[in-house]
Amino acid sequence: MKAAELREKTPDQLREELASLKKESFNLRFQQATGQLENTSRMRSAKRDAARILTVLNEKSKASE
Repeated sequence: MKAAELREKTPDQLREELASLKKESFNLRFQQATGQLENTSRMRSAKRDAARILTVLNEKSKASE
């Protein structure tokens, strides 16, 4: 997920995307704890995507002030 793609979305869309990433991150952690996780790199990318979304949301809130 690119930051440029995220900047085109509305804050509501970004919050929805963030919620889904947090759910996915939780599920991936649960799978890892039970030994069912096969693609461990997905945990890292989900965490980074969530951080990107938070960064873009902060940029948008500062720009609107």
